Amino acid sequence: MTDDTPQRTRPLRVLAAMSGGVDSAVAAARAADAGHDVTGVHLALSANPQSFRTGARGCCTIEDSRDARRAADVIGIPFYVWDLADRFREDVVEDFVAEYEAGRTPNPCLRCNEKIKFAALLDKALALGFDAVCTGHYAKIVTLADGSRELHRASDMAKDQSYVLGVLDERQLAHALFPLGDTLTTKEEIRAEAERRGLAVAKKPDSHDICFIADGDTQGFLAKRLGKAEGDIVDETGTKLGTHEGAYGFTIGQRKGLRIGHPAADGKPRYVLDISPVDNTVTVGPADALDVTGLTAIKPRWCGTAPTAPGVYTAQLRAHGGETEVSAELVDGELRVTFTDPVRGVAPGQAIVLYDDTRVVGSATIASTVRRQPVTSTS
Repeated sequence: MTDDTPQRTRPLRVLAAMSGGVDSAVAAARAADAGHDVTGVHLALSANPQSFRTGARGCCTIEDSRDARRAADVIGIPFYVWDLADRFREDVVEDFVAEYEAGRTPNPCLRCNEKIKFAALLDKALALGFDAVCTGHYAKIVTLADGSRELHRASDMAKDQSYVLGVLDERQLAHALFPLGDTLTTKEEIRAEAERRGLAVAKKPDSHDICFIADGDTQGFLAKRLGKAEGDIVDETGTKLGTHEGAYGFTIGQRKGLRIGHPAADGKPRYVLDISPVDNTVTVGPADALDVTGLTAIKPRWCGTAPTAPGVYTAQLRAHGGETEVSAELVDGELRVTFTDPVRGVAPGQAIVLYDDTRVVGSATIASTVRRQPVTSTS
């Protein structure tokens, strides 16, 4: 097994997705240094770019497009802007709203990687004769002796982004390049490299949060799309504790912003345990009622061959979360997972990504959970 990616075997025609940030600019520059025929492309993902987050928080604005163009000029590669706003709205934004409306907690960045960067963008790139799409993600592709490829965590675990790439299938991995994945350097050293290269984005702050919610107010964004819908906040016995203006404004494990108004009998904090869109009810309770011992996940996507037997893996449940040991198996096309130790804050709609050591096995969307202390709920 080797860590060699295609750029070390033969030059490729590479389409470098350039967000306007420092990581994607350095990735494109490294791909060009490796001898590839690189073309930069910025994805226009909004019909009204001013509605997207800018500066430290953006990745798809007019400002970011200009930053990407300047970086491409310095690197000396052709540059284009591709309009994928309609596809982004349908596959990412509308999906985001629909998931919250259904009481689930989606990850729009993961969906963007699946549907936009490695579906719409890759398909268009291949149709135009490109061999691969290059991004600034921190993840690593390992090429096996038979030529097949595996997705692995980045060499630097502190920057690893393999979780949001766990939706990539074998075909997509065959046409992906991640030049930063084997970098054992700090982010400051990546910025220093960008500065040495003369890239103006060297000091640009990282992007954070959800790019299509301009002010960062997710609840306000959803309220405008779904409208206010008053419902009850209840405890595990069904006793009404307060009201809310939309169940979509809550996530499993949430503690702040419940506005219940009076403490629990035991004086301990209460957390969101369940969200029922059917009757617009939010159930709250103690922290230990959040303990999850297992889950069922749907729509599995495998970074290679699907497992054929039960196995023991480590799992990651959120983009910046840690690993936990699990047993997992496929049953009638669904992933059944049992946790070695209970975990908290697991919400339907989130992705679970399975790992075998550093190798990404695949991912699936959490549909339901098994609690150590079941919640009385109408959902």
